Amino acid sequence: MHDTHDIDNFDEELSGPSKSAVKREMTALQELGESLTRLSTKQLANVPIEDERLIEAVREVQRISSKNARKRHMQFIGKLMRDVDSQAISAALEAMYRQNQESNDKFHGLEALRDDILEQGLAGIEQVVERWPNADRQQLRQIVLQHQRDEKNNKPPAASRKLFKHLRRLQEG
Repeated sequence: MHDTHDIDNFDEELSGPSKSAVKREMTALQELGESLTRLSTKQLANVPIEDERLIEAVREVQRISSKNARKRHMQFIGKLMRDVDSQAISAALEAMYRQNQESNDKFHGLEALRDDILEQGLAGIEQVVERWPNADRQQLRQIVLQHQRDEKNNKPPAASRKLFKHLRRLQEG
């Protein structure tokens, strides 16, 4: 005697994924395609897309201003995404986002270091020398003193920007 529940499961296995699962997959592909439309031409060139129609469709959507036309075009991109290696595209986008995040983190780290140095004054120079032993102590000292003079005279923070650029050069090598 067969249980009707077993027969229903058997039918579902033969028929493939549910309508909802297919729709979720198509929506995910469309969202992946939409993230491609936010890339610059240079960034798009770094994504492994073999289908020339998809590349052209992504470039085209950037020129569309009508909301309805854009929505239809995004659906078309979602349809084209079915025929490409979405995992490779997704991995390339993840790598790109990770690289951007690392770059932002370094930038914010240098800003924090600069602020610490300027807050501590001449004593803050030691942080830089510890981190980069070949740093020019005299130049750092001049920048910090210039910042103190500028701050005292209510001048724009030119020395602060100069210190940030100097720290970035040290960090880059």
